[in-house]
Amino acid sequence: MIPQKLTIEGLYSYQERQSIDFSNLTEAGLFGIFGAVGSGKSSILEAISFALYGETERLNSRDKRAYNMMNLKSNRSYIEFDFINHENKLFRATREYKRNSKNFEDVKPASAVFYEFKNGTWEALDHVNAEGIIGLNYSNFKRTIIIPQGQFKEFLELGAKERTDMMKEIFNLYRFDLQDKVSGLNKKNQTELDQLEGKLSGFETISEEEISAQKDNLIQAKTAQENLKLEFEKVNSHYQQLKNLKSDFELLSKKETDFSELEKNKETIDAKENQLKLYQSTFRVFNDDLKERNRNQNLLKSTEEQLKLVDENWKSLTDNSNRLQKSKEELQPKVDALPKQKILEQDLELLFHIKSDESKLAKNTESTIEGEKFVKEFKSKEEETAAKIQNQEQEISNLKTQLISSATLIEVGEWFSKKQNLTDNLVKEKTNFEANKKSIENLEEKLKKLDAEKLSTEISNLKEEKEKLQNQKNKLEVSRQLSHYSTELQDGKPCPLCGSDHHPSIAVFEDVSNDLEVLEEKLLALNGQLESLEQNAKEAEKITQEKNLISQQGKLLQNSIETIESQISELEKTFIWKDFSKDNFDQFQNRKAENQTKEFQLKTKEKELETFRTELDSIRKKLDKANQRFQEISNENLEFKTKIASNKALLKELNPSDYSEKTASEIQLQLENLKQENQNTETVWNHLISETQEIQVKLSSENTKREQFQKQVSDFNLQLEKIQNQLNENLEKSNFNDLDAVLEILNQNVDEQNIQLEIQNFKIQFETLKNSISELKEKLKDFSFDENQFLESENHFKTKESELAEANKLAIQIAAEITRLEQEFKKKEDLLKEQAALSKRAENLKTMFNLFKGAGFVQYVSSIYLRQLCDHANVRFHRMTRNQLSLQLNDNNDFEIVDFLNEGRSRSVKTLSGGQAFQVSLSLALALAESVQSNAKAEKNFFFIDEGFGTQDVESVNIVFETLMNLQKENRIVGIISHVEELKERMPISLSIEKDEERGSLIQLNS
Repeated sequence: MIPQKLTIEGLYSYQERQSIDFSNLTEAGLFGIFGAVGSGKSSILEAISFALYGETERLNSRDKRAYNMMNLKSNRSYIEFDFINHENKLFRATREYKRNSKNFEDVKPASAVFYEFKNGTWEALDHVNAEGIIGLNYSNFKRTIIIPQGQFKEFLELGAKERTDMMKEIFNLYRFDLQDKVSGLNKKNQTELDQLEGKLSGFETISEEEISAQKDNLIQAKTAQENLKLEFEKVNSHYQQLKNLKSDFELLSKKETDFSELEKNKETIDAKENQLKLYQSTFRVFNDDLKERNRNQNLLKSTEEQLKLVDENWKSLTDNSNRLQKSKEELQPKVDALPKQKILEQDLELLFHIKSDESKLAKNTESTIEGEKFVKEFKSKEEETAAKIQNQEQEISNLKTQLISSATLIEVGEWFSKKQNLTDNLVKEKTNFEANKKSIENLEEKLKKLDAEKLSTEISNLKEEKEKLQNQKNKLEVSRQLSHYSTELQDGKPCPLCGSDHHPSIAVFEDVSNDLEVLEEKLLALNGQLESLEQNAKEAEKITQEKNLISQQGKLLQNSIETIESQISELEKTFIWKDFSKDNFDQFQNRKAENQTKEFQLKTKEKELETFRTELDSIRKKLDKANQRFQEISNENLEFKTKIASNKALLKELNPSDYSEKTASEIQLQLENLKQENQNTETVWNHLISETQEIQVKLSSENTKREQFQKQVSDFNLQLEKIQNQLNENLEKSNFNDLDAVLEILNQNVDEQNIQLEIQNFKIQFETLKNSISELKEKLKDFSFDENQFLESENHFKTKESELAEANKLAIQIAAEITRLEQEFKKKEDLLKEQAALSKRAENLKTMFNLFKGAGFVQYVSSIYLRQLCDHANVRFHRMTRNQLSLQLNDNNDFEIVDFLNEGRSRSVKTLSGGQAFQVSLSLALALAESVQSNAKAEKNFFFIDEGFGTQDVESVNIVFETLMNLQKENRIVGIISHVEELKERMPISLSIEKDEERGSLIQLNS
């Protein structure tokens, strides 16, 4: 997550709206936020956390958070935070809450909206899930990106379980928690096994033997089927012959009956045929002429009606034309007077402009008098302000000559800081060297008391004496054993040494038991002395080794002292500033404070100077504007006088002196009335002319229509006469007496097509049936039909047909059963294979479940990540502690410190000093940030520390600062919050927070 911009208003001590543009800060790689205690430094981080997660470290929802976070002088709190996530997408988080105007302590809950920048615009999101955008919950966000004040050591002091849970979330180690998945797979696998066993229970009767038996049954059934089929074919042949004969006799009887019915209908069909012929002949002769006569009669009637309407319209238009002519004659005198009225209208308009320009001329004269007073007053102010500016510029110039440049102060400050650091280091190293010398002296005193050379001689002498006594003891033990053997020898029994059964001369030995006891007591006492001396020798050797180690450290300290003294000497040679003394740091501090006071005075005077200049510019702009207005008025007056003279010269009928007592408004009213009267006359006259023209056009059109319709009526009458003559001629040729008889026939509802088809079908059916009867009689003349013989053959046929169907059915059933058994047997084989595979998988899943049980695998992976994190942290921790301390994990995954100054022994992290705890916490936090960056695949990583650095000595601060500066080369961005002024001076860029009593906390950029 990389911050881009933060805007806060009405939050804690921030009364006015303040904005931080992080782009310049993050480009520097390292920046700081500085200010006095309580100025509002930590509030910046709280604003970021609250904007993203709605959570703060200081307050929770039970603490009336909204009320307590809002500035007491504000009625609205607003936070707007722009940032880039690990996917390089730009987002904005906003939160706002307002105070109830009627109840001061009632602050409404915050409204939160998140946006994403797409296609050049901010698009609102439908959620406020910062964890999904950044990839961290609030707890881990404040451990890896923004670490609130007082919680820098939280990760270091977390318990093993809490630290493991944090590692799981940050590095997504939940993907290794496969216990539930394996358990689910195991249950699913077992369910499938149980279902498979249930399925297999239905296949117990399925076997290859059963399939073989059914195939034998099928062979037998097919043999019986073939025999029945031959018998059926013989019976079927005889039965079909009798059946066909019966059908022929029954068909002949039916056709004879049908033919008798047709003969009864023949007369009716003949009558319909004669009627149809009469209708068709009449239709051919008369229908076309009658249709044409009806058409012409209808057209004649329609044309006569239209002619009547045209005559009425022509009469109406003639009346209107006469009326318009009379109106024109009445309006003609006014129309003739219009040219003179237009001239009067023009004169009145010129008089109106003359009056208006004279009024404006008088008004401009009054404005000129007032403007002269205004210019005189502001010229006095201009001279006064210019004098103030000159005095202020002289004071600023004097202050600038007294100022020391910031670069010089920084360089001198850094020189004193380096000298102080080197001096402190020198004192520390000399102290360590003296302690080292004292340790060596103490060890030498211990060695002197132990007298190592004397111890070596005594141990050597005792070992020789012990060896002699041991040899004597061995001889005595041999003598005692031989004595034991000799007393046990008997003739006839073999000797245990030589094996002989004969013992002629048995040796006699003295009893050495007392001598052995004396030797053993001496050896026991000698061993005690030797053990005591060897213990002292080991102690002396251990002290010698420790002395050598401390001596080596002393040499390193001596070299370090010489190096530091050399560095101090070289540093003093670089002091080139004549205005300061290299031995007087207090003088530098006083000069620096004086310079800051003068800088403040300079800024104040520069602001006052800017105010005076702004005031002078305003005065001069007003004067310029007044002079410009004077010129404009002069030009306007000249223009008004010219226009007045020009307009008077254009008057034709009216005299200006006649209207001297009238105002411009009165002249304008008279002008408007005259214009309205003239316009009305023109409008009415033009309307009459237009209407007259329209009526003349319409009359011409109506005359044309009348002539056309009259011609059409004449043509239709001639055509009707011609058609009637043709009809009379056809009547004379036909058998009809008049047209009424013809119309009676043609008006009959005759379905010509259907009647024709009915007659045709009857004739075809009649002849077809007659021929068919003749053919059947010829076919059956030599045959006779016996019903009893047919029934006996039919019964025999049905019996054989039923037997054959049963045999076919049996063969099909057996074949189907064989097919079913084979298919089921194949399914059984597949199920058995599947069962074997699932059983094997069940064994594998059981092994995996034991591996992942209790999240053991996740804890194992987490410990690997944690050890890698520890290794990365040690790279910086070793450098900060000069390889004196190291961080490690014990068997319980708890952090421990390895102390190389105490023989590399381990101890609890709780034994660290405040400064050492800060160093190891910073190393861990940086390592954790690096791991998060690597895990998120982000190009850059941002890390914010809210810690005062007050627990660090000067040398440690230098080491920490050097570590933070090196992060720039590693493409990392670090921001720190502190009140330590030395850090502020060494920062490449920073923000200063100042708390104003009236305006609240104010943010200023220092570059």
